[in-house]
Amino acid sequence: RGEISNFQYLMHLNTLAGRSYNDLMQYPVFPWILADYDSEELDLTNPKTFRNLAKPMGAQTEDRLAQYKKRYKDWEDPNGETPAYHYGTHYSSAMIVASYLVRMEPFTQIFLRLQGGHFDLADRMFHSVREAWYSASKHNMADVKELIPEFFYLPEFLLNSNNFDLGCKQNGTKLGDVILPPWAKGDPREFIRVHREALECDFVSAHLHEWIDLIFGYKQQGPAAVEAVNVFHHLFYEGQVDIYNINDPLKETATIGFINNFGQIPKQV
Repeated sequence: RGEISNFQYLMHLNTLAGRSYNDLMQYPVFPWILADYDSEELDLTNPKTFRNLAKPMGAQTEDRLAQYKKRYKDWEDPNGETPAYHYGTHYSSAMIVASYLVRMEPFTQIFLRLQGGHFDLADRMFHSVREAWYSASKHNMADVKELIPEFFYLPEFLLNSNNFDLGCKQNGTKLGDVILPPWAKGDPREFIRVHREALECDFVSAHLHEWIDLIFGYKQQGPAAVEAVNVFHHLFYEGQVDIYNINDPLKETATIGFINNFGQIPKQV
């Protein structure tokens, strides 16, 4: 009925599902909304402007979808400990959050700590909204990440105001401010304004529940998740492993490390 904004609604859901700004490993997760990072002006009345909210990031193109389905179908674990899955990486983790916010403290220090004291290879750093979208939706089989709330209200995270030396890409491009889509007119505040407008537009309001089913609802696991091509490695799910009953200390450490580093599925709401 439009009594609260889509942004507020998503924040409520994240909170109910145990996500919080206080925990980078369970940080609020927001969807990619747009698929158009090339136009000078965004047409919010054209369905083609938007990402398919009914499908997870791994299923945004037919090519990638086919590869993930094949991985699931052909999965064999000789030890019988790991059930079949589509995705061995997650859409939200401490590393993903820190990499988006790397230009701002205290996230710069958190990123460096997670990386062992140095910035990542420049080609792997978050540098362009368009490139991040194509990596997560099309080009990179190990990348299915979604967004964080800051993409809808915080222009500062897109600027390298502290002049951190983030390195140079292989093609010689020096990393600085995040490269914005043409419709942002080179202005982070305009990017946030238009992006937020897109989140609140009628098309997204009509389809947001489909994404919520995948992340917070009944398509998280079980047959519905298989059908939606939305099955993640079993250690990403709450309650899938009883850490206190692992007798091998090495295995226990490895399992905890895996969960902490790779992300966790929200509690089902």
